[in-house]
Amino acid sequence: MLRAALSVADLANTRFAVSPLWEVVASVRIVKDPDRFPVHLPWARQVVPRLATVRWGLLADLVPVPTVVIPAFVCPPPTTSQPTLELELAALTATAPDAVRACLDRNPVPRTPRLDALHADPETGLARLAAQIRDYAEVALAPYWPRMRTLLEREVLLGARRMAADGVHGLLNHLDRYVALDDGTLSVAHVTTSGSVRLDGRGVLLVPSVFTWPRPFSNLVEPSGQPTLRYPAAAVGTLWERSALPPGEALSRVLGRTRTTLLYELDVPSSTTELARRCALAPATVSQHLTALRDAGLVGTHRAGRFLLYARTTSAEALLDGAG
Repeated sequence: MLRAALSVADLANTRFAVSPLWEVVASVRIVKDPDRFPVHLPWARQVVPRLATVRWGLLADLVPVPTVVIPAFVCPPPTTSQPTLELELAALTATAPDAVRACLDRNPVPRTPRLDALHADPETGLARLAAQIRDYAEVALAPYWPRMRTLLEREVLLGARRMAADGVHGLLNHLDRYVALDDGTLSVAHVTTSGSVRLDGRGVLLVPSVFTWPRPFSNLVEPSGQPTLRYPAAAVGTLWERSALPPGEALSRVLGRTRTTLLYELDVPSSTTELARRCALAPATVSQHLTALRDAGLVGTHRAGRFLLYARTTSAEALLDGAG
């Protein structure tokens, strides 16, 4: 059990943030050993084959499985509530060489040749790591990020509402079953870390996460940056679910079965290629129907990296709700 006494200043400085970089880092554990994380198997089955063409060995070395510790420089605490991946990578590459070496020296995992090279030349190594993270994220996270971000932002909103209603005490005691605040002391049940730490008025940065499962990760002991608690967001399993409901017959008679099926499948924002695979249709056919649905105001598009994603509009949501 890791414990931290929270002062008045700590309570005042407790805040939320979303971290795209942390999602990249935490997802590596699932890619390396999907069977340990059954809630994320639908995601892993899609992503693992795509990563075969991506070079991400240094990132993989820094996130061992089972994960005892992840070096702090790999994912600095976000400085804003909703940073971009590029903003977080700028903080990563700005890490002082001595801090990188100190983290690697404390790391209980034996160093690989790639980690030896990072230790010898942190500046070059961090630039290489940032490039690998970009390539990995483009394949593994970008197609899913709009949906992930919506879930994480909802988690922040719910947490902020609870904090407004019940204070920090009520918030932290409902955050996660491994986290508790009792008599001014924050306790986090870790498998490998225990003891007491001082936060010195810096407060706690609360980061809801899709890939932090099933236990929270905390970085309360690092002297630099804000002490951080990354915890599993609620309802994560719904991200990868496909609708179990068949398209309504009445709606199919109006829109046609294919277009109705596509609307149901767009419960999660998806690309044309992904929809074609799921629906066993030619990409050109899917594209034609999506264009018609977009012209009718039932789907919209937005870009996530190099992916063009389609999503249902509020008009489509109302239509599907009305069709039962």
